Amino acid sequence: MSAVSLPQALAQKTRDRVIEKLGLTEIPGDQGGPYMTLESHAPMAQGKVGEVRVYSGGPLQQMVTCAIIVPQIGLDSHMLFAFTPGESPVPHFTLDSVGAGGHWAFHLDLIPRVDLGANLAYMDEVFTPLTDACKAGRGIDGLSEAQLDPRQLAVMSPWMLAHRATESAFASIGATVDTYLEHWFSLLESGVSDAALEAVDSASLAERDRRNRAIIFDPAVDKVWGQIGGLIGADNGAALRVLLKSNA
Repeated sequence: MSAVSLPQALAQKTRDRVIEKLGLTEIPGDQGGPYMTLESHAPMAQGKVGEVRVYSGGPLQQMVTCAIIVPQIGLDSHMLFAFTPGESPVPHFTLDSVGAGGHWAFHLDLIPRVDLGANLAYMDEVFTPLTDACKAGRGIDGLSEAQLDPRQLAVMSPWMLAHRATESAFASIGATVDTYLEHWFSLLESGVSDAALEAVDSASLAERDRRNRAIIFDPAVDKVWGQIGGLIGADNGAALRVLLKSNA
């Protein structure tokens, strides 16, 4: 049995923690296995290269995980999005955990549900408690900041960590992921206070979430979707984006 890679181990540990903590149940695909099986559409690889799994239950709308592993090009990519309901003010949790050609990278964030620039009380209640963990995570030796488009930065949070990493640095980020995850669990349990939601209602939360997800998963904003489409096929890429964008 082959050893589990660092990106896969981090992704699986985080997924399993969410499932256990929130009591999620997997939604199987038509054949009873993964929700989607991803076949290679690229000449350098044949057969299955990945899978998408979907989980529901507890306080979540859904959790979607996507693993794409292509040894021929050194790709070992694991994505996790845990979505709260459309009308919830609690952020979504996301983790990308990637190995590529002997290099490592990760993306960790709680995705805001309101405009932080106009809601200081929300920002201080939901995000400010992560400041020390964010600074400590960014200070790990061996990290370099990922070069993201300003539009990508605008739809995430200022507490986002998106970095390339040496092997030792990647092996050290687990504590930061755990801190973000446990803070997110506490928000799910306690909710966001009325004082932090001035002039915010469920309808506006759901509409903002719909628009926000449409941008996050727009191939014109995040160019990685073009690369994924070339590997798993445009139709599968589009189907995955539909799944990720849906907040119903």
